[in-house]
Amino acid sequence: MTTDSPVLTLAIDLMSRQSVTPEDAGCQHVMIERLKALGFEIETLVFEDTTNLWARRGTDAPLFVFAGHTDVVPAGNLDHWHTPPFQPTIKDGMLYGRGAADMKGSLACMVVAVERFIAQNPNHSGSIAFLITSDEEGPFINGTTRVVDTLKARGENIDLCIVGEPSSTEYVGDVVKNGRRGSITGDLIIKGIQGHVAYPHIARNPVHQALPALTELATTQWDEGNDYFPPTSFQLPNLHAGTGASNVIPGQFNVQFNFRFSTESTDVSLKQRVTDILDKHELDYELTWTLSGHPFLTDAGDLLEAVVKGVQEVNKDAPQLLTTGGTSDGRFIAAMGAQVVELGPVNATIHKVNECVRIDDLEKLTDMYQHTLKHLFSE
Repeated sequence: MTTDSPVLTLAIDLMSRQSVTPEDAGCQHVMIERLKALGFEIETLVFEDTTNLWARRGTDAPLFVFAGHTDVVPAGNLDHWHTPPFQPTIKDGMLYGRGAADMKGSLACMVVAVERFIAQNPNHSGSIAFLITSDEEGPFINGTTRVVDTLKARGENIDLCIVGEPSSTEYVGDVVKNGRRGSITGDLIIKGIQGHVAYPHIARNPVHQALPALTELATTQWDEGNDYFPPTSFQLPNLHAGTGASNVIPGQFNVQFNFRFSTESTDVSLKQRVTDILDKHELDYELTWTLSGHPFLTDAGDLLEAVVKGVQEVNKDAPQLLTTGGTSDGRFIAAMGAQVVELGPVNATIHKVNECVRIDDLEKLTDMYQHTLKHLFSE
């Protein structure tokens, strides 16, 4: 790929903008100008501190959507970058800069793929849309989920969606994410009675009381997973108790835990099983839950077939279908009943210093997107 490539030029333009969550920094405006020229109807949806873009071309079903985000994580320690994070730099066939892989490179590929497809298929069947947010790396409160609510309220339903998250492992297209695990967090307060460590008989140590229950939670097999999902996992990321003094029995013990769960479990079943274990150990506790997303899976359908064909035509090899990794905004779109897959660049450097993407991969990813559109919509 040469430096006058439309994909590379657009990626550099987007990456030059310091759109740290929830800022968009004009990225969506750049995309809007390109999409307007293709006949897309443009709608900017601003919710609190977040700017969202909904752009649609066509009114017929099925409605296919490219989904993604213009926001990026902070650059971190600038001294650790060998090039400035918001001054995209080409070196040894790589494009360096914050957002190269996650996910401004994908956004550039999406736009150029649609430009090329429409040039060849101006009267394509169905509808093509873009759902872009500036709040994916942050609290995900005012981004994709709010746009989805808006669409549902007016009866506009997404049928098919590619999320441009960096799904690949060794080379672009080697992995397609056709689902994601659910995520739910529990914040547990175990109550005791504070006292002097020399007089434990007139105190009650909540740490001592909680340990058997936490051991049981940590060693329980919640399910066995299935062909697409690993078994549900339980992790304890945060524990806190005490005043900092060595002679004080704490009055409460704060425990935070997280489930990444497969389609073999539900948030309801996990909540009940946790409560049963805590009650069995006769703890005095308060427990609040935060559900980040339900698991979703696209194991068949027109979209998965088209994506697999598109990747295979470029790589001469079919992608591996996986559901590993964290959550993505695909969970909000899947909740509409849409077929959802994730296809994007190699994820080895995402959120790291010196984030980068292979320049050749940008052109390949563009081709994959374009081939997918070709398989979904023919004149």
